[in-house]
Amino acid sequence: MSEEKTGKAQIGVTGLAVMGRNLARNLARNGFTVAVHNRSPERTRTLVADHGDEGTFIPGETLEEFVASLERPRAVIVMVKAGGPTDAVIDELVPLLEEGDIVIDCGNAHFADTRRREEALRAKGLHFVGTGVSGGEEGALLGPSIMPGGSKESYAKLGPMFEAISAKVDGTACCVHVGPDGAGHFVKMVHNGIEYADMQLIAEAYDLLREGLNATPAEIGEIFETWNQGDLESFLIEITAQVLKHTDAETGKGFVDIVLDQAEQKGTGRWTVQSALDLGVPITGIAEATFARSISGHADQRAAAARTFGSSVGSLEVTDREQFIEDVRAALYASKVVAYAQGFDQVIAGSEEYGWGIDPGAMATIWRGGCIIRARFLNRIREAYDADPKLPSLLVAPYFAEAVQSGVDSWRRVVSASASAGIPAPAFSSSLAYYDALRRDRLPAALIQGLRDNFGAHTYRRTDRDGSFHTQWSGDKSETPA
Repeated sequence: MSEEKTGKAQIGVTGLAVMGRNLARNLARNGFTVAVHNRSPERTRTLVADHGDEGTFIPGETLEEFVASLERPRAVIVMVKAGGPTDAVIDELVPLLEEGDIVIDCGNAHFADTRRREEALRAKGLHFVGTGVSGGEEGALLGPSIMPGGSKESYAKLGPMFEAISAKVDGTACCVHVGPDGAGHFVKMVHNGIEYADMQLIAEAYDLLREGLNATPAEIGEIFETWNQGDLESFLIEITAQVLKHTDAETGKGFVDIVLDQAEQKGTGRWTVQSALDLGVPITGIAEATFARSISGHADQRAAAARTFGSSVGSLEVTDREQFIEDVRAALYASKVVAYAQGFDQVIAGSEEYGWGIDPGAMATIWRGGCIIRARFLNRIREAYDADPKLPSLLVAPYFAEAVQSGVDSWRRVVSASASAGIPAPAFSSSLAYYDALRRDRLPAALIQGLRDNFGAHTYRRTDRDGSFHTQWSGDKSETPA
């Protein structure tokens, strides 16, 4: 029922910092009547004063006024800091709501918290919808990628609104109902983990190009700009070129040279790695990217190591400039494929573990626009899962298998050269090792199982018959069924 008929808002947003304000504006711009509220009423008044001409807002000075301005079933977007602040707002909201109302958390919440909150609110007859939103403040305003979890009933109301405000690619909304309870926040977490890997790989490519070519940041920016015209076309490659070509106004130096080399993180990368360990999914590229950020922040340790060992690196001995650039490009693309393959493995494993029924092809579809990891080759990922929904690994899909195989020699040259010169390339290296481990017909894990059985009687399985076995290592070395 529209606002014209009820005099009430179709959806509300509480928490009007940058993301909340821009989501509210996006909804209003798309014709929805939006109730708005902030703990500080001045921020609510400022939003209406500055952007009231963009659509219909109903400001609420108090939470009670805000809730009363919403049509039933009420839909309330909570946009506050994750953790305790989110719980505090939910605790204030719940007594004001009625059966069938919907609480939507569009922040970067941990999916386990979302599952807990969904269960608690479901017991009260309320819907809780953990929703991943990617695209930053600009995406929130102009069209993000939206990943709602929660019940099908809640999506019946929210879906038309979220699909309307999301990014569009080839006429398709970058929004889909991901699955129940924590599914939306889970896939947003993995999205962010892939983002970590993508950025680390880009940074390693930049570092290698700079050392190997003795080039300026602006010159390397031109290389990335060229790469963005091909298979590597993506939002992150595009803005890498922008950042590298930017000059610091105060010093006249390349912008990247005046930025402190300590990468920060808000926790989603760590959550991704922790979850992967729980699920038993090897996401080595994402893990190395997360640890690389951690290393960058240990300034005291880095300084001590530089004093002890020196900080110089060896020469990459580039004799063919164009071939070196192509080698780095191919290594970047192959490693990027590994990062996405590992991320989708985690999405599938999480879906199976928690019974979410997530469609990986749909995730590739909604990540094509609005979000930080949007890239040309997400179309290829969608096609791969459409062709084979039970695909054992994205790496074995024909397109990606060809892409990796055609670049593997370049990949090896880059990893070998970086190791020889003492230039850290952990994401490149671990991605190549993952590829090599995945394709080996036999791994040295057999020895690990032998050692485990020797010191802890953990048993092992044989290649020639079924069952588990134990060898009497401290006795006569005879083998017995376990």
